[in-house]
Amino acid sequence: MLKGFLTVSGWTMISRVLGLVRDQLLAALLGTGAAQDAYQIAFRLPNMFRRLFGEGALNAAFVPLFASQLEREGKDTARQFASETMSVLLSWLLLLTVLGEIFMPGVLRVIAPGFAHGDVRDSLAISLSRITFPYLLMICGAALVSGVLNGMHKFGVAAAAYVSFNVVGIAAILLLPPFTGDVAHAAAWGVSASGVVQFGILLYAASRAGMRLRLVMPCLTPRIRTLLARMGVGLVGSGITQINFLVDTIIATLLPAGSVSLMYFADRVNQLPLGVLGAAAGTTLLPVLTRHLAADDEAGAHGVQNRAISYALILTLPAAAGLLVLAAPVMMALFGHGQFTAHDAVLAAQSLRAYALGLPAFVLVKVLSPGFFARGDTRTPVLVGMGTLALNFILNISFMHWLAHIGPPLASSVAAMVNAGVLAFILLRRGALVPDPGLLRQLAGMVGCAGLMAGGVALLGHTPLGHAMTAGPVMRIVDVGVLIGLGVGLYLVALHVLGVTDLRLALGAVRRRLGRKRQA
Repeated sequence: MLKGFLTVSGWTMISRVLGLVRDQLLAALLGTGAAQDAYQIAFRLPNMFRRLFGEGALNAAFVPLFASQLEREGKDTARQFASETMSVLLSWLLLLTVLGEIFMPGVLRVIAPGFAHGDVRDSLAISLSRITFPYLLMICGAALVSGVLNGMHKFGVAAAAYVSFNVVGIAAILLLPPFTGDVAHAAAWGVSASGVVQFGILLYAASRAGMRLRLVMPCLTPRIRTLLARMGVGLVGSGITQINFLVDTIIATLLPAGSVSLMYFADRVNQLPLGVLGAAAGTTLLPVLTRHLAADDEAGAHGVQNRAISYALILTLPAAAGLLVLAAPVMMALFGHGQFTAHDAVLAAQSLRAYALGLPAFVLVKVLSPGFFARGDTRTPVLVGMGTLALNFILNISFMHWLAHIGPPLASSVAAMVNAGVLAFILLRRGALVPDPGLLRQLAGMVGCAGLMAGGVALLGHTPLGHAMTAGPVMRIVDVGVLIGLGVGLYLVALHVLGVTDLRLALGAVRRRLGRKRQA
C-alpha cells in the first residue's frame, strides 16, 4: 500500500505543480475580475460532476466490486463487468451533456445566482460553460478506466494520465488566444481537449495491461444494478466535500465581484497537499482494504487502515500549520504577477487560512470513507454527509455577511471536521477502526512537531526572510522557498528527536531501494 501511496502521490504532485503553473498564467492574464469569475464557474461545473460521479460515487462503488470479481472470478468476468459499466456510464453521461448544453442558462441560474442576468459575467459564463461541459463525458470515462487500473494495483499509469490535463491546459492558454479571441475561451477549450487526451491514454494503458474495454449494448444486468444501488446511496457520501464546495460557490457569487476567483486561487494552494495526500491515500487504500476483507483478514484490514491514517497525517499536519503561518507570502510568491495584485494576495490568503484549518479533516474523510466502502456500506457516509451538508449551508449563511470571502472556506472546514469526527466515531463503535497504541503516540507527536515547526517559521518571518510581500518576483519566491525548506528541516528533526519516526531507518530504506534499482 505504501508503494502505491508514494506512486500516486508522486504523480499527483507533478500534476499539481503543473496545475500551479496553469493557475499562475490564469492569474497573471485574467486577474480576479469578471472574466476570471466566469471561467472558474464554467470549469467548476463539469469538474464537480467529475468528482461526484467519476472519482466519487462511481469509484467508491465500482472498485470494490471490480477488485472482488478479479480476485474471485478471474480477469474475463471482471473485464466484462468493466465494459458493461463503461457503456451504461457513457450513455447516461452523453444524455446529461446534451441536456446541459441546451439548458445551460438555467443551470447557471442555480449554481451562480449572484451573476446578474445579462451582465458580462453571466453571458461569458454561459458561453464558456458550453465549451467546458463535454469534459464531463470524457473525464468520467477516464475515471472509470482509472478505477480498473487501480483495482489491478496499477496505480502509476492511472495517476500519470492526469498530468496531461495541465499540460494540455497550459498549451491552450499559451497558443490558442489568437484563434479564440481571448484567454478565457482558450482555457475553456483546453479543458475539453484535455478530457479527450486523458481518456485515450487510460484506455490504451488498460489495453496494455490485458484489460481491453469495449462498448457493449447498455443493459441493466444484475451486476450493474448492484453497482447503481451502491453508487446511488454513495453519491452524497463520497462526494460531500464537492457538494460543500458547490454551496461555497453559490454563496461566493452573491458576494462582491472577484470573490469566486479569490476562493479559487486559495483552494488551489490548499488542494496541493489535499490532492497529493488525501487522494493518494484514499485511492490506494480502497482496493487493498477490500482485498484483506475478501480474504477474511480483519486484523490486516485494521493495520492497513491505521497505516493509511499515519501516512496521510504525517505530512498533512505540517502542511496545514505551514499554510496558516505563510498564507500571504505563499499567495504573493505564486500569483503576484500581472493582473494579480498584492491586495489580491492578502485577500486570497485570508481564504487560504480558513481552508487550511480543515485540511487534516478533509484528508481524514478520504482515508476513513474506504473503511465503509470496502465493507459494502455506502449508506452510513450518506447520512453523515447529509448532516454535514446541512451544517455547511447553515454556517455559510451565518458567515457570508460579516466574513465575506472567508466565510465559505471556514464553513467547509468546520463541516469537514464534523464529518471526519462522526465517521471515525462510527468506525470505532463498529470495531472497523482499531487504533493501536503506536498510532496514537505517533499522532500526538505529529501534532507537537507541527506546532514547533509553525512557531519556528513564524519567528523566521520576522527576519529579512519575511519580506516576500514587498520583494521582487524572484526574491519573494526565494524567501518563501527558504522559509518552507527551513520549516521542513525543523519538522523532520522534531520528528526524530521526539521519537515519532526514525529518520535513519527511513533513509536506509531509500538507499536500499535505490541500490536495488541500480542493480536491476
